[in-house]
Amino acid sequence: MNKFILHIDVNSAYLSWIAARRVSNGDPVDLREIAAVVGGSEKSRHGITLAKSRICSKMGVKTGEPLMTVRQKCPDVTIVPPDYNLFARASQSMYELICEYSDVVQRFSVDECFTQIYINGGRDEIIKIAHKIKDRIYRELGFTVNVGISVNKILSKMASNFKKPDRVHTLWPEEVPQKMWSLPIRSLFMVGRKTEKKLLNLGIYTIGNLANANINTLESHLKSYAYLIQTYAQGCDDSPVRLSNRTVIKGIGNGTTSCFDVKTRHDAHLYILSLTESVASRLRAAGYCAGLVAVGTTSTKFISQSRQKKLNVAVDSTTYICKIATELFNELWDGEPIRKFRVRVSNLHENDYVQLSLLEEFDFEKHKKIDNAVDDIRNRFGSNAIQRASFLHSGIKSGAGGVGDDDDYPLMTSIL
Repeated sequence: MNKFILHIDVNSAYLSWIAARRVSNGDPVDLREIAAVVGGSEKSRHGITLAKSRICSKMGVKTGEPLMTVRQKCPDVTIVPPDYNLFARASQSMYELICEYSDVVQRFSVDECFTQIYINGGRDEIIKIAHKIKDRIYRELGFTVNVGISVNKILSKMASNFKKPDRVHTLWPEEVPQKMWSLPIRSLFMVGRKTEKKLLNLGIYTIGNLANANINTLESHLKSYAYLIQTYAQGCDDSPVRLSNRTVIKGIGNGTTSCFDVKTRHDAHLYILSLTESVASRLRAAGYCAGLVAVGTTSTKFISQSRQKKLNVAVDSTTYICKIATELFNELWDGEPIRKFRVRVSNLHENDYVQLSLLEEFDFEKHKKIDNAVDDIRNRFGSNAIQRASFLHSGIKSGAGGVGDDDDYPLMTSIL
């Protein structure tokens, strides 16, 4: 028996799922064939682009870009709101179809799956199976996917990012120099904008440059993160495909009404920290990392505001999420007294693969150990067994808000 690993990635997932439903309902316009994006509320002026059509991509629209700038680039763009119930159903349908081909399927995110397949045949046979999966998804579910094939997760994921849409690509270990090393360094999984900038300053422009760079030089600039990304550049990865059959959730959030009108930045930051502690601990308990952080407030005049930010790398660190949430709050607060706070994380990915990333200017490993220790103490002795000194005598409770009230799918509470 030969083992192969496939990575199945939906092409422009949110847009494709909405477009497929509209087409099946008789809509003559396919959003995938026009300038269209899926995004948040334009009225709030804080909505961002969740997914975009190929036409918008050619016009320079980026995922995570504010809708205001999207309209500047594409004056005739069609903007449709997200439908998270639809996304969950489409994701589940794809997962169930893939499960017909393997007993080991790992949901990496709402629109990505890894699957491990054992067959008696060789490479030609697994390519045929990949085409069957791809074609069935389009025929039965109405949207297209890319399928990457290899012998490990990093290579299969890199392969699925080759030419899109509706393609099957292979990336065998002996093909790494030919197919992968000529790609720009930003194409490598786990290399974000900050890492790319540092590598470019070192004269490392391609994945091949990184694969063959001096590891001591890399470590002096990127610390232990250097070994990880160089290993990926060389096409090596021994992380297993995990069995994952839980329901995909959109995000995890928490909110609270303050016990007094919050008038100072210091008290506001404490409330954000309090909410972030519960959100981040639930995120880790569910086995996810978050790629987007959002903060919302409601003033004593019942005026609501919100901000959100897409992260370069998905994280589950309480301290890092709080840092981003606090920065977002500082951007939105106009000085009006506040009566309600909300913190939310979304764009979730399973954490076994993502948490290996070390943020360049953040000691992720150190904070991971702290978070795990705090989680363990609270799980064993109760949520009040340990708390930050900043909450002492503040009148603000650590871990404020309710648990489960702001989850998108009821099954989240059963997971915890």
